[in-house]
Amino acid sequence: MFLIVLPDITTDDRLLLQLQRGDEQAVIAAYERYFPPLYQYARLKTGDSHLAQDIVSEVFVRLLESTGKHSAPRLNLRGWLFRVARHEIARSYGSVIQLPLTDVEEWMPAPSETNPENILGDAFDLDRVRHALRMLTADHQEVLILRFGQRLSVKETADLMGKSESAVKSLLFRALETLRSILIDPLDPHAEAANG
Repeated sequence: MFLIVLPDITTDDRLLLQLQRGDEQAVIAAYERYFPPLYQYARLKTGDSHLAQDIVSEVFVRLLESTGKHSAPRLNLRGWLFRVARHEIARSYGSVIQLPLTDVEEWMPAPSETNPENILGDAFDLDRVRHALRMLTADHQEVLILRFGQRLSVKETADLMGKSESAVKSLLFRALETLRSILIDPLDPHAEAANG
């Protein structure tokens, strides 16, 4: 299991200003900061490491092309980059794809006491969690990955998915409830013991 450390927001604000002013060096700095999380997201969505690299490369080509223009990111660099990646994935696969979750550990962040994945991971074996995640809809999988795997805020997730913040909160709630109902089998004594 590994944890993606996302960049400092104040640094992103400086990068945004540099990109808006046409500074191509800011594209290199953004590439260094965001290639790993964008690549992980694209690889999880496509299940193909080569295609994921191509998609992330296209994201940074688009960023370079937008530098100094009106199309450059204005408010949120991370959100803009993920939105472009999501668009490129949809262009390759269509808008709704089921995630190839062969290695759940790759998008689950490191444990923490308040982290829902950690609670689920402690309560249930990994194979059961994998199976449950595969049963979720593509939107449910994506909202869980963006919020918990990539640690995007509700606002960033909403912007990326093209939904309102309340819709994302509702989608997240339904995803967690569906996951919980799949994982909790009333006939399984271990599930009941894990839940109190």
